[in-house]
Amino acid sequence: MLHDRRMPGSRANIDHLAVTATGVYVIDAKRYKGRPTLRVEGGLLRQRVERLMVGGRDCTKLVDGVLKQVEVVRGIVGDDVPLHGVLCFVDADWPLIGGAFATRDVQVMWPKRLVASVRAEGPLGAGAVGRVHHVLAESLRPA
Repeated sequence: MLHDRRMPGSRANIDHLAVTATGVYVIDAKRYKGRPTLRVEGGLLRQRVERLMVGGRDCTKLVDGVLKQVEVVRGIVGDDVPLHGVLCFVDADWPLIGGAFATRDVQVMWPKRLVASVRAEGPLGAGAVGRVHHVLAESLRPA
């Protein structure tokens, strides 16, 4: 795990990076109240638009932020390492069944669900995980 890393050339930061056997998780943690939902508009006759809603508020800009962070990490580790963008809502009102979803390749979930994903087995061996972790630690300085 790497925590609170500065994005090069920006005042923005990446909250957490988890380097695991399944790839690198770029995690943006949010402490928002309300239930995260995905609102889909359009479809057959007009362009499909997905909006991240939290407690009735449009929070789609958070997805854009995670996608920018993922691209910064992709520029460092390349295309051979799987990348996972994650919005992790800590204090949100999650339903008992289901609840997690994805929008524009960003997973939206709660902490325990994220832990299960991070701990899953994957294609990267311990040596590759160590090398990727080192490269990220050297490239993204603490904020």
